[in-house]
Amino acid sequence: IIVCGEPLLDAVEQMKNCRDEASKLSMMADHHLGYAVPIGGVIEYREHISPSGVGYDIACGNKAVRLDATAAEVQKNMAVIMDDIWKSISFGIGRVNAEPASHAMFGRDGDPAWDIPVAKELKRTAEAQLGTVGSGNHFVDIFIDENDHVWCGVHFGSRGLGHKLATHFIREGGGSDGMMVKPVLLEAASDLGREYIACMNLAGRYAYAGRDWVCQKVANILGASIVEEVHNHHNFAWRETHGGEEVWVVRKGATPAFPGQRGFVGGTMGENSVIVEGVDSAEAKM
Repeated sequence: IIVCGEPLLDAVEQMKNCRDEASKLSMMADHHLGYAVPIGGVIEYREHISPSGVGYDIACGNKAVRLDATAAEVQKNMAVIMDDIWKSISFGIGRVNAEPASHAMFGRDGDPAWDIPVAKELKRTAEAQLGTVGSGNHFVDIFIDENDHVWCGVHFGSRGLGHKLATHFIREGGGSDGMMVKPVLLEAASDLGREYIACMNLAGRYAYAGRDWVCQKVANILGASIVEEVHNHHNFAWRETHGGEEVWVVRKGATPAFPGQRGFVGGTMGENSVIVEGVDSAEAKM
């Protein structure tokens, strides 16, 4: 197990439970306990996929957009702007959007993954929740960078859709409740594995659509246009090539950072948020 930063021993012990079928395991510098797999955990599988590794908030991620608004004007009107954001966007558990947020994935020729029975049952709820943010550490915020550019940053995932899909597949895979349990593994080529991958990708498209909607809504509130964006998941599994071999890489609370790939990492309310970019190095490859 490769560990970045000073290791938290309980998270290391938890990661030891994840070694079955894994070909490589890493924990990022901000790792800490999660359900079955540590947050900040990255696991490579040759033939398996792990709903526990992706987690309950499938496709949780961050999006940051740079706006052509004027920093001084935004700062001067920040209280009104944040009130308007609070009135226009739904925050909290189980909320639906006050303003319908339509998207092509719900249309007649929309996403074929809705035909999977477990997803079909959730389609109406998912459509009603599109563009809602949730609770906990999920946020919508306004930032001003070192060059006086205005940014909107958001952090949330696939809402009730993702949580219910994850619950279904963890149960179907024989998962146990608790923190220090072994993660559920599905053979990627099995019927259940293929269904999970299709539903995970559906939740990923849904999360992207929701973050897109919210960022555009904030731009509209500011009377601004989006001129740059950085967007990615950090609870997801990707099919990737490493060492000349195609593998599944499961990331929980870990932002991909291939050479030249940018990501947005939100800080706490007392710390800066940052745009990061992957570099090409021996350590990065490892």
